[in-house]
Amino acid sequence: MPEHRLSGMRSVFAFFIGIALIGACNAANAQSATPRHDQPRAAKAESRLDSLFTELKRERNEKAAERVAARIQEQWEKSGSASIDLMMQWSKKAMEAEKFDVALDFLDQVVTLAPDYAEGWDRRATVHFLMGNYGKSMSDIEHVLVLEPRHFGALAGMAEIMEKTGRKQLALEAWQRVLDVYPMLRSAQDKVATLSEELAGEAI
Repeated sequence: MPEHRLSGMRSVFAFFIGIALIGACNAANAQSATPRHDQPRAAKAESRLDSLFTELKRERNEKAAERVAARIQEQWEKSGSASIDLMMQWSKKAMEAEKFDVALDFLDQVVTLAPDYAEGWDRRATVHFLMGNYGKSMSDIEHVLVLEPRHFGALAGMAEIMEKTGRKQLALEAWQRVLDVYPMLRSAQDKVATLSEELAGEAI
């Protein structure tokens, strides 16, 4: 990428981050002023997620399971902050344009401003994975799983990294963890079958 273009994007990024930081400060002040209103909302969201995960585990129709998984993803993406949502949108556009360094700039800010927002860590893990930075991706995945142990996307990412780095047994175990949460995920089913066969063949 030409240096003048990169410099220009950095300037735009700095401007946007300045706006986002102001918005985040305002949101933090509002939150500290009315903490009792946020706790019931968070509890309600968690209860809704618990119900969806129960439904996902019981569902035996693949298409119906996909719809439940999509509803879970929608819940995960709700940050509760307009500033964070905006930076996540910008990071997505940067990823689609394969401007991974720019995406990382936004996501670094997301995880700094909202360390309890699992989707920020998960998306940064994805960017690191796409850049081949598997160690950094795994570190971010660990943050995701501390916040949301049922995050089937992060578990799948872990499995992919284990497989790419030649650790088939660990990859198999990670895919099995995905199926514990999302039994009808076809890609995970296929991976478990393939890796089980390969490991059995290697043991002979």
